[in-house]
Amino acid sequence: MYRFLLTPRWWGINVFVLLAIPFCIFMGSWQLSRFEDRVQDHRDAGEQATAAKTDPARPLAELLPVDKQTSGKQTTAKGRYGKQLLVPGRELDDKRGFYVLTLLRTDDGRALPVVRGWLPGAADPSKAPAAPTGEVTVTGALQASETPGSNGVPAAGGLPAGQTGAISSAALVNLVPYDVYDAWVTLAKADAGMKAVPAAAPADTGLDLKAFQNLGYTGEWFVFAGFVVFMWFRLIRREVEFAQDAELGLVEDDGEDTDASTTADNTKVSASPTA
Repeated sequence: MYRFLLTPRWWGINVFVLLAIPFCIFMGSWQLSRFEDRVQDHRDAGEQATAAKTDPARPLAELLPVDKQTSGKQTTAKGRYGKQLLVPGRELDDKRGFYVLTLLRTDDGRALPVVRGWLPGAADPSKAPAAPTGEVTVTGALQASETPGSNGVPAAGGLPAGQTGAISSAALVNLVPYDVYDAWVTLAKADAGMKAVPAAAPADTGLDLKAFQNLGYTGEWFVFAGFVVFMWFRLIRREVEFAQDAELGLVEDDGEDTDASTTADNTKVSASPTA
């Protein structure tokens, strides 16, 4: 009854099923591993942020370039404050406001963007306190340059003079007359009248939409594998039912390669009148 499984048409179906099932399982397992990696990165980032609060601050040069391991670490830098900019559209404690960003001119000639604090409301230069004069030593959490359009950073341009949408060397190099570090620092203690901006987690370490997309894709691939198995058994059952109906003469055979077609033909020949 199941000899039809050896026909050319069913060989193709069987090979497809044998290849599709392990492929779906492999893809589902890979997506699950991606989700688990993101969960682990999230845990590591949390532990790193907790440890960074108690670790001693290290010189800036020792922590560059910024990566997942150095992001959020406490660092120190010396220099003199220069140009000041405002970063609008930033939220803190569920309130909308702006960052006060001041460029720290270091001894090597480059400038380090320093977020001195956050203020509520619309970005207004008159609200931002002036930066301290003379040589200063800043201490704060090291952060990687922001990317417009990610992590809540606005991608729209056309801001008024004295404002920037993203804290990044690519954006700031067009606004200041000196080279800028590919990093920035948020002060551990904000200057007078402002709130300190907490360090953000490194990119791709949070349980964001991408992480749960990986989890959703995991389920989809395993469902696909189950669907392939279901359809394979459903097609077999349909073929068997057709063969049984053909043997009973309940259906006309359509000429497909089945045992039922052979049996039906033999029955017709034996039933026809002889010459």
